[in-house]
Amino acid sequence: MSPSLLTFTLKDFRAQLRRLVLTGSAVAVGVAFLVLSVGGAGALVQSYEQSAAADVGDAAVQVVPGGTEGSLPAGAAAAAARVPEVTSVAERLAGHANVIAPSGRPLDDRALVTSIAADPALRWQRLDAGRWPEGPGEVVLDRESAERVGAEPGGTVRVTRADGGTADVRLTGILDTSASQTLGSQPAIGVPHTQARTYATGVRATHLDLSVAPGADALAVAKAAKRSLGGGVSAYTHAGAVDNALQGAGTMYAIVLTAALSFVLIAMAVARMVVTHTFSVVLAQRARQLALLRCVGTDRDQLRRIIRRQGFMLGTLASAAGLAAGAAACALGTAVINGFAGLGPIEVSLLPGPWTFGLAGAFGVLLTLWAVRRPARAAAAVPPVAALAASGSAKLPEPGSRAVREAVSVLMLVAGAGLLALGAFGGSALSLLAVTLGAIVSFFGVLRYAQHLLPPLVGLLGLALRRPFGTVGRLSVQQLRANARRTAAASSAMLVGVTVAVSAVTAIGAARGGLDSMLADRMPAVFALDTDAARVPADAIAALRAERGLTVTPVRTATLTVDGRKTVVAAADPAGLNPDAEGVGAALTLKDGEAIALSRRPALTASGTRLTTVNGAAALPGSLHPDATVYVTGATLDRLAPGAAVSTVLLNPAAGTGHDAARAAVDRALVPHPEIRIADTGSDADLIRSLLDRMMLVVTVLLGFSIAIAALGVAATLMLTVEERTREFGMLRAIGLAGEQLRRMLTLESVLLALTGAVAGTLLGLLYGTLAARSVLTGHVSPLEALASSGGTALTILGILAATVLTGVAASVLPARRVRRMVVVDALQAA
Repeated sequence: MSPSLLTFTLKDFRAQLRRLVLTGSAVAVGVAFLVLSVGGAGALVQSYEQSAAADVGDAAVQVVPGGTEGSLPAGAAAAAARVPEVTSVAERLAGHANVIAPSGRPLDDRALVTSIAADPALRWQRLDAGRWPEGPGEVVLDRESAERVGAEPGGTVRVTRADGGTADVRLTGILDTSASQTLGSQPAIGVPHTQARTYATGVRATHLDLSVAPGADALAVAKAAKRSLGGGVSAYTHAGAVDNALQGAGTMYAIVLTAALSFVLIAMAVARMVVTHTFSVVLAQRARQLALLRCVGTDRDQLRRIIRRQGFMLGTLASAAGLAAGAAACALGTAVINGFAGLGPIEVSLLPGPWTFGLAGAFGVLLTLWAVRRPARAAAAVPPVAALAASGSAKLPEPGSRAVREAVSVLMLVAGAGLLALGAFGGSALSLLAVTLGAIVSFFGVLRYAQHLLPPLVGLLGLALRRPFGTVGRLSVQQLRANARRTAAASSAMLVGVTVAVSAVTAIGAARGGLDSMLADRMPAVFALDTDAARVPADAIAALRAERGLTVTPVRTATLTVDGRKTVVAAADPAGLNPDAEGVGAALTLKDGEAIALSRRPALTASGTRLTTVNGAAALPGSLHPDATVYVTGATLDRLAPGAAVSTVLLNPAAGTGHDAARAAVDRALVPHPEIRIADTGSDADLIRSLLDRMMLVVTVLLGFSIAIAALGVAATLMLTVEERTREFGMLRAIGLAGEQLRRMLTLESVLLALTGAVAGTLLGLLYGTLAARSVLTGHVSPLEALASSGGTALTILGILAATVLTGVAASVLPARRVRRMVVVDALQAA
């Protein structure tokens, strides 16, 4: 580029900078969102890594089971104590017990029993309040469990014993489990090492923590410990143990970062639309000037380079502002999280590394260059003869062939509709993927027809404005409909953000509403008994049968040799199970000598007996018992394993009995058996609903960035419109329209632009979200019924619509202020 053209480019960019400020803001918000998303993903992984490192403890050397072994060999602690330079050994024991609530029933979640080392230097747990347990009859609990049973340090709690009884023990302190992956996901009971086998069942040695003599080589001690204990263990120094605990961090970071960047890409796509539209408007307003440049010798390539250079400069400035805003947001977020999130010893930083800032800035610049590519091509196609046109009357030509554009648009709509229908009604395993691809492809087709679809919607929405706003309302609608291409381009950015947001909210809401039906169709029973013992006591079964509000179905199991492998085989009377659950129908017609199995082989050999397998019900054995892979009739199991024990009991509410009444009956019958826990599908459903609610909140907040960027696009359009319509505004003021009425007219235009995209996006989002929900809920419940019972989905969608109205009002503030400050005489003299 010649020096003269470069000088012109810089001067022209400075002259146009005021017009492009809001456009640059859209890019800046996208870049800041990118920085914040990467920083957030990194902070999540940091918390994971620090919690994993916290569970390692401070031991100089750590010994763990090797391979797939879950427990260290017997005598490992004694052997490790004989290793030279080892001064102290702490064996970590883990098992399970139950914390008993004041009602006499155990908490639904089984507690993890963890041993407290006698050597304070080798204790890996953290104490939040009170003191460590030191002798028999003393324990510590996690805070949540202590609150659920109403216990405080110095008080008494009741826990189960390994022999099946219960014991009242003294609560000496509260464990801090906020930074522990091992203890943070379930109730935890800490007991002195010598008392672990008194209270816990299934006790196993999971680690050995070793202290070494001052000055000793920890690596040499680790190698010596491994030689001493044999090949069935692995030994690490402290640093090696931390590295071993962090093996899954890289995969976790990739997953979290991918999920976060998907929302960033949506926001950046909206920002690209805003930049493309704004540059198109600015260049259209300058079409006569561009034609004059052609007249004085500037060729098409030079004109394209001028515009691309200006796009580069805008992208650079906007990206720099976005990086600064992103860094400030990360610093503020770091202070808030570390100060108020209650993460215990974990400290995270949302501030990503320098490479992230560099890549984010480059991405913002490249995005802007990509966005101005099409306007630059259109501007270069302006013929020199356009210089003879009246000021402002020249138009940018559409690049490319119209026939090709129409053909591509129709192809996208047809292909997208086909994929949507295939996914929603085809019933294949890839239904959700087909719906997603169909939504993306068809949506791009809709965007190509936006200038034909959105202006009529503006007129429809404008009908509601005519009576309350009179002349101002009619003028707003007429102006937007008169420039269909600009209206469609400005509303399309809002259309993208709202469509994605409503689609996600609708799909999640439908899944939430259909959860009960999905669980009912999948689970054979509402309640199941869970015990650490090999069999459920007969008196417990009898007490349950005595309750009139329950249907009781004992499940008997036996471990047999099936096709040469040890396999758990289950049997139960299917008459008491949920008839809609998968496999129950097949179980009702199952004959003696037949089996339902996970394998697809036509026959099985169990303990020398050949069994014919029945297809189409493979999920049934696992739903009856978590370890079972084969289901047979009771008569078949009696022949294969006489006297097979009842390992669990499935319970359903009797006809006319509600869930809460049935649960009360179960608790009442099992009061003498605190060692038996109850698995409740209702509680599982509540947990999943809570997760879906959080997901909906996160998705809505993240997609809010896209809506905010779209609002900047609306504001930029209005600002450019104000410059273009200066004389029109002066004429309206001259014939009697007040400044307040002009402000109101611009506000209505802004709200209509935002609301048009939002309403169209809501309709499309409801369609896409409903079809996605149908692909998941097929055979369980209608997605419309699920949405109706989801609770809160409709309010969330209405909230999105209300937010778009507010963004429309906010987007009109600066343009309206500029209009009100216009001098009528100066406006009438504008070119």
